[in-house]
Amino acid sequence: MSVFKIIPTTQEYDWGKTGKNSKVAQLATAAGLPGFELDEKTSYAELWMGTHSKSPSMLTQDGGQLADYLKAHPELIGDPIIQRFDASNGNLPFLFKVLSIEKALSIQSHPDKRTAEVLHVKHPEIYKDPNHKPEMTLAITPFRALCGFRPLPEIANFLQLVPELASLIPATVLQTFLSTASSKTPGSQTEKIALKNVFAAVMTAPELEFNHQLRLLISRYKGGGAKVAEGESQDLVDLVLRLHSQFPGDIGLFCPFLLNDITLRPGEAIYLGAGEPHAYVYGDCMECMANSDNVIRAGLTPKLRDVPNLVATLTYNSSKASKHFVDPQPFDKESKFSTLYNPPIPEFAVIKVDVPATELERHQKLGGPSIMVVTEGKGRIQWNLEGQEQTLDVGLGDVSFVGAETEISIQARDHKLVVYRAFVEVKQ
Repeated sequence: MSVFKIIPTTQEYDWGKTGKNSKVAQLATAAGLPGFELDEKTSYAELWMGTHSKSPSMLTQDGGQLADYLKAHPELIGDPIIQRFDASNGNLPFLFKVLSIEKALSIQSHPDKRTAEVLHVKHPEIYKDPNHKPEMTLAITPFRALCGFRPLPEIANFLQLVPELASLIPATVLQTFLSTASSKTPGSQTEKIALKNVFAAVMTAPELEFNHQLRLLISRYKGGGAKVAEGESQDLVDLVLRLHSQFPGDIGLFCPFLLNDITLRPGEAIYLGAGEPHAYVYGDCMECMANSDNVIRAGLTPKLRDVPNLVATLTYNSSKASKHFVDPQPFDKESKFSTLYNPPIPEFAVIKVDVPATELERHQKLGGPSIMVVTEGKGRIQWNLEGQEQTLDVGLGDVSFVGAETEISIQARDHKLVVYRAFVEVKQ
């Protein structure tokens, strides 16, 4: 079979939405995942679809691992993908997820390939695979995130408006940054060094000092009114107070002044390459990444913080958040209801398929494997196998694998059908 259902896995973390409020739980319940029982007090954070060893997808037929089946049937991956990504072991180059976020998800970055290999050798108990983890996030609901460093003039403005932030930075570092931020040499090495020194000063500030300044900041923001300076928007004040309610006393509460604060509308997407700092604040999204679980954390988390490696491995690129947006494009000339999100990375791309009631959408052959998940409605996948028409009925929460070089049709039933399809093919 070149198209078949697979069984995803759920992950429970304290930042996830609880019970039926979680999109992850809704999908798992609707699909009737084996062993899944909805608990209204449990935080359901992630749905994993792929071959990562931490939580691999299984076959519905016999309960075997998807990776083992693909290793035995390499034609489903395709030789170009096997050669390009060393996938002879059956591992897909990408990992596909649904995230449901209620509580902020750590100030973090992901290592590049070389750094991941080094960290894996030195600390295999923390960095459990040697792969990099570029990722793309596609909003299902309004989705708020901190995303990459702000332009230097914006950071400089906050350093002058927010005395509690400026107090964490040595005077020489602060003055050098303010001078550099006004020099209008975007992207220069001088700017990167100045930004790194400011960020490092904040993230490594002595605990007594940053706790004192944080108390002053929170007190000022809770006081409101004249205590909030012009330029400290109410939206930003509310974000800092929200994060404070979730992580009181955390150094990460100063990061909104340094990182772009964005809210994605449903259908908007951002891409984050290696070494780009970010934190997800709330919302539901699709997420696709290289097949890795490597995360370097430094704030807004109860998990292990690795501030030295985070500071050392960031790119220190500063720009408006629009730099990280992925422009949606038509999938192909024949597709009427499919939108392609194609980030600048070879491991993955994602198609959003939004088929109106009773309509049919055709997808041409792809040069590599793909995984599809239904997030709304029900319908049918059709394909041809050795001259015979094949069909697979799918509904909410169902996850299906589609082999390489398989042309498919996706048909909605009485209501519209929404499907997200992650795939890989060798890009020319």
